[in-house]
Amino acid sequence: MNIYFLVEGKSTEPAVYPAWLSHLVPKLTKVDDFYSAVNNNYYIFSSDGIPSIYDDMLRAIDDINENGKYDYLVICLDAEEISLEERQKEIFEVLNVNGVSLEKAKLEIFVQNCCLETWFLGNRKVYSRNIQNHHEFLKYARFYNVSLYDPELMKKPKGYEYSIAYYHLKYLKAMFQARNISYSKNNSKEVQSEAYLEELKKRLSTESNHLNSLRCFVDFCAEIKNVIDL
Repeated sequence: MNIYFLVEGKSTEPAVYPAWLSHLVPKLTKVDDFYSAVNNNYYIFSSDGIPSIYDDMLRAIDDINENGKYDYLVICLDAEEISLEERQKEIFEVLNVNGVSLEKAKLEIFVQNCCLETWFLGNRKVYSRNIQNHHEFLKYARFYNVSLYDPELMKKPKGYEYSIAYYHLKYLKAMFQARNISYSKNNSKEVQSEAYLEELKKRLSTESNHLNSLRCFVDFCAEIKNVIDL
């Protein structure tokens, strides 16, 4: 079992996904060179956002078809301002226009709804109950309580000039600051821990309709783990 992961960002994704994979599928080990994969390995390539990831996807498919050692191409990218279905449709349109397909490997697409930080907002332990003492966090908590409601359904305040993804990022930073924790795209160490991931998994188990795009990724990893552990 070998997997090629193509992720959208240059900073958070190539740090978080390997960390999470080490917890979710411990026997799947990372290789730094695409051609070094032998058995139960994965290679991860970080793109430079959308639409660059689509060009990288085409090159990845050519490499995988030529190499023949990979069982999956897993693409992880943000939905941002559009739906998961629309983002997936974009991918298939690019494949169809270019007449490209995987010969033997399977394609799996995981759309982060709306971004990776949205998933991180699902940790209820980090959400501060004493919000009155944290004025920056208070305005976010009053707009939408991510400990009660699905973070994936959170939009942005009316008149907010930046994207929904940016609002989710700022919300997460404020939530962490209320706990005296720092977070940035280049400093995502806090969310990489097994304890943090376990809290997100706990949210999935207790709320059947929350963080469904994260649930898809966690379920996929569980399937891969079962195959490798056989």
